[in-house]
Amino acid sequence: MNQTIKAIIFKISEQKYGINVKDIHSIEREQKITLIPQTPSHVKGVIHLRGLIIPVIDLKEWLALGETESTQETRILIVSIDERQIGIMVDEATDVIDLDLSNMESTPEVVQSNNNNIVKGIAKHHDTLIIMVKIAKLFDEKQLEYLDSLKNVESSLT
Repeated sequence: MNQTIKAIIFKISEQKYGINVKDIHSIEREQKITLIPQTPSHVKGVIHLRGLIIPVIDLKEWLALGETESTQETRILIVSIDERQIGIMVDEATDVIDLDLSNMESTPEVVQSNNNNIVKGIAKHHDTLIIMVKIAKLFDEKQLEYLDSLKNVESSLT
């Protein structure tokens, strides 16, 4: 019996990526982001969402693939990492699909390194390759603590 997972598919440039739907709280249209001075360029700031202050990261920039340009399709994926909610800005969120895990291959050794453990594997869906992302590996504990500190800075400004 084949094992499947539900995955949110999103685009960065023209490449499709996937995240297990269990790791996503919501998918939001781009909204007003409160800028925080002296933050790295991939940290876009924070948003107020349903009573919470959530830091927003430009995933394209974080992965050194350029900067996300704001369009009608730009989305913020609200993900949960170690019980913290973080907004991940992407070019577009396209689908929710069932992925057959038997069609997923491990990351080729050529692209594996100690610093590149965010890729869970490469999934095949119809004629498309989807890079499956391990959300929990996007940030280390020091980076998560930094993102937490942004929420405190913003709340002290209001």
